[in-house]
Amino acid sequence: MTKDTTDTTKATPAGTHSQAFVELEPNTALVIVDVQADFCSGGALAVPDADAVIPVVNELIAGYGLVFFTQDWHPQGHVSFASRHPGKVPFGRVSLPCGEQILWPDHCVAATPGAEFHSQLRVPPDAPIVRKGSNPDQDSYSAFFEHDRKTPVGLDALLREAGVREIVLAGLATDFCVLNTALDARRLGYDVTVVEAGCRGIDTHGSLAAAWAQMSRAGVRRV
Repeated sequence: MTKDTTDTTKATPAGTHSQAFVELEPNTALVIVDVQADFCSGGALAVPDADAVIPVVNELIAGYGLVFFTQDWHPQGHVSFASRHPGKVPFGRVSLPCGEQILWPDHCVAATPGAEFHSQLRVPPDAPIVRKGSNPDQDSYSAFFEHDRKTPVGLDALLREAGVREIVLAGLATDFCVLNTALDARRLGYDVTVVEAGCRGIDTHGSLAAAWAQMSRAGVRRV
């Protein structure tokens, strides 16, 4: 896991994509969530239209001085994989000690091609990366906490060390990892903006609309 920082930004429509941020203030950081091969076209858990976020996200990256990336980084046989639970299939649910778990196809297995960032994502060579979901027995949609909502993943400590007060989020998927990262950030006292054009959702059983509603109630800004 690498360092993470955030910076307070005033959102100003500009550039090729109207949601690009160009006016930056101190203490704001951009956090790019899980733009990985397995979540993009042809991946093991492809999010619909995920590749469309790449130009938006790349434009955002070019406009920020503080940019951090997250990666799902699961071990083989992770608890979120349907393959670990006999008789279960992807998108089913099981009860675990830390709460209900949606089951997924095997995806983003550590050090495999599917866990790598999308090939066209412009990741600076020294970019800070927070890897999550490494605990074999607990998932972590959020870059702040594991599924128990208590065990730190690492992003908060890095942001506080850098003096960050606001984060701008984009990435995959809106209704899971972006959602949970945004909600935890608000719970910890950060100002949060989500760039809609830089996100795509899985949208299972109305989860995308529900995610936007949850974020709105939590005080997350949507641009």
